[in-house]
Amino acid sequence: MDSYFPFEQLDVYHLSVAYATQVYRVTTTFPDTERFGLTNQMRRAAVSISLNIAEGRGRGGDREFVRYLMIARGSLFEVVAGAQIAEQLGFLDAEAARTLRQDAHTLSAKLMTLIKRLNPIP
Repeated sequence: MDSYFPFEQLDVYHLSVAYATQVYRVTTTFPDTERFGLTNQMRRAAVSISLNIAEGRGRGGDREFVRYLMIARGSLFEVVAGAQIAEQLGFLDAEAARTLRQDAHTLSAKLMTLIKRLNPIP
């Protein structure tokens, strides 16, 4: 795929798209009664990660980009919390929950690395 937009060059962006796809897949097994509840919330939060990375990169300056990266990280944490709730309710098996958590850990670390690179603390 050709990169026409600056955010497409970021590894963290591609990981976030893959993570959203993963969340969509695991939530397909959630009960229909959760379609407008936990399913929707987890999916929206997962999509929000990549959308905030893209929007923040398009804002121009590093300071604004860092703010959007932090919002993306918050959305990632929201998915992790939703996965824990889904597992407790029996909507998500332990293996899927563990995979979501591990992938979230990797994505969070990469987000923080980028944030620190853009906003070094003296």
